[in-house]
Formats: sequence, structure tokens, C-alpha cells
Amino acid sequence: MWYVVQVRTGTEEEIITQCEKTIDHGILKRCFIPYYESMKKYKGEWHLEQKILFPGYVFMITDEMEQLYLGLKNVIGLTKLIGTGREIIPLKQEEVDFLTEFGKEKQVVEMSTGIIENGRIRITDGPLKGREAMIRKIDRHKRKASLEIPMFGRILETQAGLEIIEKIEKYSDVEFGIVLYTPCDLGYVKGKKKEKKGQGKTKCCI
Repeated sequence: MWYVVQVRTGTEEEIITQCEKTIDHGILKRCFIPYYESMKKYKGEWHLEQKILFPGYVFMITDEMEQLYLGLKNVIGLTKLIGTGREIIPLKQEEVDFLTEFGKEKQVVEMSTGIIENGRIRITDGPLKGREAMIRKIDRHKRKASLEIPMFGRILETQAGLEIIEKIEKYSDVEFGIVLYTPCDLGYVKGKKKEKKGQGKTKCCI
């Protein structure tokens, strides 16, 4: 089962180190932090970095929750295990599925790419594809998207890497028409003018 521990922001990696040292690996199958890829520009070039997806949270996988709970008492810096009251509740299956799909096996959310089409964001590639509803705003300069993700019975605000590669504006209102004629068509029109002389004028849009 998957569980999540709330810790002080900035101590996530330190908590993982403590857990791996003090808790038997037979009890704690895996302890990890989900990350996301982000682009940062320095020295005139863009560099790929990794940042914590959910600051203040550490994820743990175990089938022996009671033994893990006892082991966590020796870990310094824990705030609390996420649950209700005294009962520690594992993540819902849909939350596990989402994290597995979003960050894959390494739990790293890769950069996404997308376009802005008529003022709307459409993701063309990456983990945000099909998840446009989570995006609240984008920062094209920093190549990031601000997200709202339902998790642990609440809405968590976070970010993910997003590069907008194109902006498209389509206009549907047409105020004039263009008619193209071949030389044969022009000869046909002139002939018709002679036949219908006096019956009205022929309009041509150019």
C-alpha cells in the first residue's frame, strides 16, 4: 500500500535518508519524492532541472503499516502521517494510478509541450497531455504551468514544466471574398456580358 508522510518543507530528502537508514527494507519497500522537470536559464543557456512536485510530502510503500509506524517514531522531523483521526489511510487507487502515470517508474514528471490555439492551451506531448483541466495558468517565459491536483482529499497547488512551441489565432469572420478566374473563365464572362447587355451589371470581387 502507498502512504504519505507530511514533513517540513525543505527536509524531504533528509527524511528519506533517515528512513532508509533506520527502517528495515523488508518493512519499507520504497520511500520516494515525486519530482518534475523544469527549465532554468543561466549563463545564457537553458538547463534542465528537477524540483519537488509536492513540497512537504514524502511517499512510502509498505504492506506492514504497524511496523512502519513504529519505525517512523525514530525519524526526526516528521510532522504527521496523512489520515483521519487515529486511523492511517492509504492513498486511493486512483491516486496511485495517477502518480504512476504522471511520473512513471522514476517518479519524475517530464517536460510537456503544447500550443495556444485561440486562447486555449492544448498539450501536444508529455505527461500533461489530456490533463489540460489541471492547468490554472502558464508562464511562457519560465516554461512552467501552475497546476491544481486533487490529492489526499484536498486540492494541492504545484507546478510542472511546459514549453509553448506555437501560438495560433484563427479568425472566422470574413468581410470580403476572393474569386479567381482562369483565362477561359474571363473569356466566358465577357461573352456573357455581350449577350446580356442591358440586363444588368456583373459584379466581380477581387
